[in-house]
Amino acid sequence: MIGRLTGTLLEKNPPQILVDAGGVGYELEVPMSTFYGLPATGSRVSLHTHLAIREDGHFLYGFASEEERAAFRQLLKVSGIGARTALAVLSGLSVNDLAQAVALQEAGRLVKIPGIGKKTAERLLLELRDKLGKALPQVTGARLAAAAGGAADAKSDVLNALLALGYNEKEALGAMKGLAEDVGVSDGIRQALKALSKA
Repeated sequence: MIGRLTGTLLEKNPPQILVDAGGVGYELEVPMSTFYGLPATGSRVSLHTHLAIREDGHFLYGFASEEERAAFRQLLKVSGIGARTALAVLSGLSVNDLAQAVALQEAGRLVKIPGIGKKTAERLLLELRDKLGKALPQVTGARLAAAAGGAADAKSDVLNALLALGYNEKEALGAMKGLAEDVGVSDGIRQALKALSKA
């Protein structure tokens, strides 16, 4: 398994790049998030890689960070998601944004990505819900709250409070649907509980 590749960047033709490592030219496909951060051709580059061996050939994918590669690998485990779609997701959302969308179950952010329909987005959210946090401990918790900003931070606290009160995740998320984007924690909990009492 090729896990990391360091060499000279020879060509950049999105989404493909060519890296010379020890006299061998490696073709890699990279998400646009990695592509935009690449140095000029002729420069030295180091990428985390994922090697996929299929009937029709060997394919090498490159990533600027370990988190990107971990997210890519989790996306590949989702039924119906291939490498091309996984790259599209990481091209459309940063790893932090993806983790945030999964944590808050925001299908709307995923359907904006070309090739991702409503059903695929819902399947992604469902299957990644428990896996992404484990694979990316560094982008969940405090960093997720920071990436999500104050509003999502408050919503995360509201969700945790409802779960602590014994509601399941589906009930809690359903009650939170009507909350304003800039809602505070205490107001959010009060409004969500009111919605749950009517349900």
